[in-house]
Amino acid sequence: MNSIFETIKSVAFDIDHAIKTADLGYSDSENSSGEDQLKLDVQSDIIIEKAFASVSVVKNLVSEEKEGVMELNENGTYTICYDPLDGSSLVDVNLSVGSIFGIYKGELQGSNLVASAYVVYGPRIELVIAEKGKKPLLYRVIAGEFKEVGEVFMDEKGKLNAPGGTQQNWSTTHKTFVDSLFAEGYRLRYSGGMVPDLHQIMLKGGGLFSYPGTTDKPDGKLRQLFEVIPFAFMYEQAGGQAINNKGMRLMELVPSHPHDTSPCFFGSNYEVNALKSAYGIEN
Repeated sequence: MNSIFETIKSVAFDIDHAIKTADLGYSDSENSSGEDQLKLDVQSDIIIEKAFASVSVVKNLVSEEKEGVMELNENGTYTICYDPLDGSSLVDVNLSVGSIFGIYKGELQGSNLVASAYVVYGPRIELVIAEKGKKPLLYRVIAGEFKEVGEVFMDEKGKLNAPGGTQQNWSTTHKTFVDSLFAEGYRLRYSGGMVPDLHQIMLKGGGLFSYPGTTDKPDGKLRQLFEVIPFAFMYEQAGGQAINNKGMRLMELVPSHPHDTSPCFFGSNYEVNALKSAYGIEN
């Protein structure tokens, strides 16, 4: 597993360099979800693919930017599902973006995720790694290399509210709930980048990130294997919760296709329990 984490650290520097220097325009291709790909998305994907090709414990790669599963090493143990550059459309306005990695052993489902990691490319490069039974660990680049900063844990109740999706497409239930959090004094923190927004909530102690099912995307927008399950693992290891709109733990998801999506809610215990109550879900 250490070889995987060291490879993630290596690609973080390469992707950060690409963000600072590469062409920010669109390529001539689409990703597997039919979305136009930025050249930076494609370049970040290639960086990760090349780096993991020589890591013998990695059997397969599954990328948000590609269709299907890519076999690397027949005798490998792990499949890495990754979003090479989450929030890439924010780069041209100089906001923070990130990379997400889910490390699976066996079938691609939540129960088989054994570790996850994400990188934040902002004013500084930061990395968070989570393994089963341990609090997530925060690393920060200091003097050109990653240094461990400490454990990440969430308070029982936070102060931040990051509601995703177009508001006109929210259900009445969801809108009423979001409004109730603001009425309690929660502060809006939403950049449109999943990685920096979820990172901020974890490091600031707690709150809620929500991306519900909407009238235009009833199954949500965020992808289970690359985004939802890896962050659900992070939040549970940090002492929070991560559920879908039915109250099911996101770690129990069993995708039928590599690019399946899901409504998702990540937060500290108070906010997620309040959401369950608002949605009529029994604790």
